[in-house]
Amino acid sequence: MKLLVVKDYEEMSEVAAKIFKEVISEKTNAVLGLATGSTPEGLYKKIIEMNRNKEIDFSNIKTVNLDEYVGLGGEDPQSYRYFMNEKLFNHVNINKANTFVPNGLAKNLDEEAKNYDKKVDELGGIDIQILGIGANGHIAFNEPDDFLIAETHVTGLTKTTIEANSRFFKSIEEVPTKALSMGLGQIMKARKIVLLVRGQDKAEAIKGLFKGNITTHNPATMLHMHKDVTVIIDKEMANAIK
Repeated sequence: MKLLVVKDYEEMSEVAAKIFKEVISEKTNAVLGLATGSTPEGLYKKIIEMNRNKEIDFSNIKTVNLDEYVGLGGEDPQSYRYFMNEKLFNHVNINKANTFVPNGLAKNLDEEAKNYDKKVDELGGIDIQILGIGANGHIAFNEPDDFLIAETHVTGLTKTTIEANSRFFKSIEEVPTKALSMGLGQIMKARKIVLLVRGQDKAEAIKGLFKGNITTHNPATMLHMHKDVTVIIDKEMANAIK
């Protein structure tokens, strides 16, 4: 596991974008594993800029997202499909037919989960996966538990996660209580993983990642079992976990 300490969020986004650029430059039909939330927004802005400057080409790129809220369709402004369109896909030369997000409105959610893993495998797996981390150490919607599910699955969201995500909704009552989430097994099959850490509320989880044991009660610690993980934190976080 490689740790990079950067000055601030701006530099974090720049460094992550350069890593993505290297992957896309080496493999023009790469499969990108993408995440939502406020943390990767800076990265997406940098990628859009690179695309406009002809530094990277998305015409043959395929993307898969980590998760989606159950009950929200792609036209819902709070859905992750909508987020990805607004924050990235609408601004680069990508074929949206090559962008995949779990269907939160699927009639059979278990079948949707199985088909999603099948689609990722059919694409040849993920070349680079961007990750964020929750205050409780969750990766995607793989919440702390006595065991973690390897495959894409339907999961209930913890009170902590619902409260954290409520900032994106008008009220906490509007926050979905379930999501379709890629499992740790599928995430760990990615050839390269980049974990971006933003926000001092993540300090305990990051401290556990670097100083604790591998445990399902801090899902991020599972990343120690992957051969190519880069964790990017800012100086403030580095001081907090000393």
